[in-house]
Amino acid sequence: MIGLIQRVEKAHVEVSGEIIGSIQCGLLALIGVQRGDTSLEAQRLIERILGYRVFPDAQGRMNLSLSAIEGGLLLVPQFTLAADTRKGKRPSFTPAAEPQESKQLFAEVLENARAAYPRVGSGRFGADMKVSLVNDGPVTFWLEVNATASVVSNSESA
Repeated sequence: MIGLIQRVEKAHVEVSGEIIGSIQCGLLALIGVQRGDTSLEAQRLIERILGYRVFPDAQGRMNLSLSAIEGGLLLVPQFTLAADTRKGKRPSFTPAAEPQESKQLFAEVLENARAAYPRVGSGRFGADMKVSLVNDGPVTFWLEVNATASVVSNSESA
């Protein structure tokens, strides 16, 4: 599972001219679901997003997490993040999970985020969305979690 996170001053997503999710200072996270992703990745990705230290501390160092600054989190499903772009001039979407599986796992990501954090907005799976943001920095990171890495990571910390 992929999370492309961007530190933002503000962001919103609209569908058919209606704003369906918005935040002020915080993180915009574009979420891509890959074949083989499970509930484990959905949980681990949210843990990483909420704890990832990308906000400046008093000395200006990126040392504070979203939770620490109590910022907003806007989650937006984005199928194209799972594209294979290594060859040619057209992306292949073979690595992406099937639409029904992606929809279910994005719903789990959203549910996990809302269970763990009070300020969460979202886009709508399968909708034609318009995403607006004011990137802060710019600061953008690609987070990727998979079952193998999660198992290794969890066993190493035990």
